Amino acid sequence: MANAGLQMLGFVLAFIGFVGLIASTSMPEWKASSYAGDNIVTALAIYEGLWMSCASQSTGQIQCKWFDSLLQLSASVQTTRALMILGIFLGFFAILIASLGMKCTTCFADDKQKKSRIATIGGAVFITAGLSALVATSWYGHRISQDFYNPFTPTNTKYEFGVALFIGWGAATLCILGGAFLCSSSCSKGGQAGSQQYPKTRAMPSGGKDYV
Repeated sequence: MANAGLQMLGFVLAFIGFVGLIASTSMPEWKASSYAGDNIVTALAIYEGLWMSCASQSTGQIQCKWFDSLLQLSASVQTTRALMILGIFLGFFAILIASLGMKCTTCFADDKQKKSRIATIGGAVFITAGLSALVATSWYGHRISQDFYNPFTPTNTKYEFGVALFIGWGAATLCILGGAFLCSSSCSKGGQAGSQQYPKTRAMPSGGKDYV
């Protein structure tokens, strides 16, 4: 029962992380304009994401523009896009695989050892998806901090971490943590399933008589 609860907890955490990956990838606030310095106009805030850039005015009006060409983007943005999309695809397949190996489903119910292995594979794919997103967000954040502390970067073009970046870090952590729970619960269950079982002895009929 404890293994089933840990398995369900891992699946829920990983699923929430998968939803967070989708939200983080689609959000435009991967980096936000910094207000560090003396000559910064705070009436206009600029946000940039993986797909568009937005300008928010103090009146509440927001204007967004999609990036026109993929080839004009920097290598960091293109690589981050690829890694985040890879993490989403891996998370989608991990959900399908882990659902087949969950104890609460009826698939492969007659073979508990195979069911446990399928759940372990699903957890491993979740971990891979989380690592892909973690590398993407960490690399993007490193580029932001590197440009921020670069003395040759103009003050009015410096950016800070956006909300989407923090959501991506949290989602990647949940995918890795949920996948680890799935793997640990499935391995524990597999060890119990593979334990030695002794054949049941057939009980002798009581009160039986042998006739010659």
